[in-house]
Amino acid sequence: MSVTIDITGLPHERIAFCPSPLAELGAALHALAEPAHHARLHAWTTTTAAALKPELADRLHEADFMWNATRSDILLPPRPRETLAEELDDLDLMDDEKFVASALEISCASHYSDGAPSPLVDAHMRRRALDLAAARGPRQAAFVERMLADPPGTRAWIRRLLEDCDEAFFADTWRRVRVQLAADARHKTELMRRKGLAEAIADASSAMVLEQDADGSRIVVDKLGHARTSAEGSGVTFLPTAFGWPHLIALHAPGWQPVVQYPVPTRELGGGVPVDTVKLRLEAVAHPMRMRLSRSLARGTYTTSELADAYGISAPEVSRHLAVMKRAGLLTTQRRGRYVLHQLDVSVVARLGSDFLESVLR
Repeated sequence: MSVTIDITGLPHERIAFCPSPLAELGAALHALAEPAHHARLHAWTTTTAAALKPELADRLHEADFMWNATRSDILLPPRPRETLAEELDDLDLMDDEKFVASALEISCASHYSDGAPSPLVDAHMRRRALDLAAARGPRQAAFVERMLADPPGTRAWIRRLLEDCDEAFFADTWRRVRVQLAADARHKTELMRRKGLAEAIADASSAMVLEQDADGSRIVVDKLGHARTSAEGSGVTFLPTAFGWPHLIALHAPGWQPVVQYPVPTRELGGGVPVDTVKLRLEAVAHPMRMRLSRSLARGTYTTSELADAYGISAPEVSRHLAVMKRAGLLTTQRRGRYVLHQLDVSVVARLGSDFLESVLR
């Protein structure tokens, strides 16, 4: 389960680490729309939401499908600029079909990796966009209807909305975080120059690796889901974000330059446990007998024979359960003479909930 970006033959000068005000605004808007995802931003989200004028809050609610459950690709620029105004100017150059298809990503989520026609030119996608918007509420439905009926007018409305957010709260926020993000991007760029791309990617997130073999080179982003894209003819852009954790976003739509938005500083914000490891641990603790064994193993060290006697099962059966738990990294073992003692690693189990949440939100 991963998003794979093929970078075979791509020169390093086409791989960029750079902060983006538009991408950071998108991440900030998501944090406001889904504060439960971002407990560590509680002070900022609470203060900012309380200070919003009702009219601006209503408009944000109207268009929140662009940054709520999914992040529209228009909010992840492949060529970041110094200012939000410059990035919005670039966005204005995008044709209506591409803009609307990306803004209404709710209508093509199931077709995202393969590509889907724009709702402006495809009747099925148009009906799908309207149906999905209606499920989100009457105001969202009305907004999608306006976008499909008047793309230029609605695009201008979206730009004004983002500019009003900048004036209301984001300009001050950007001044405070841009230094950190620019420093992180410079560090990754220098790391790539001195030690190679693999080191820079690993430093950005432990959920990303560079794979190289006879078939080429690939950036692999560990996520729940499977997709492939290529940077051939374009490049790859990495956008650091102070608002992103626990999300690690990988733009991989056909026809778009791959973009990865990663949270900083990763080491402080999450453990980066691989999705497959979380799956193994959940499966290990979900079994009724292994749950019962955990009751003893959490309290002290036990041999296989002691556990077999305590729970009335055979020693080989206990060994099979312990092997599953050990593969999942849930046990510690120590040898005392001819005896092997097992104990539950309580610290790992205690993190399982947060590791699971990070995995599904990544």
